[in-house]
Amino acid sequence: MLNKTIKYFRTSHKMTQETLALKLGVTRQTVSKWEKGISVPDADTLNKIADIFDVSVSQLLGETVET
Repeated sequence: MLNKTIKYFRTSHKMTQETLALKLGVTRQTVSKWEKGISVPDADTLNKIADIFDVSVSQLLGETVET
């Protein structure tokens, strides 16, 4: 679920894997592995991803938000 959520937010922000990787200080291959579900970001990186996309970590982990 996290892999699809990261990809969803990245693409909805019209961001490439490379751009996200640069913002996080990781390689593009790392972002690719997250999106394929091969690995997951650590807690600090999850917080950074949430900040970049202006969402909560809970949303990244799949919690639905009522508007």
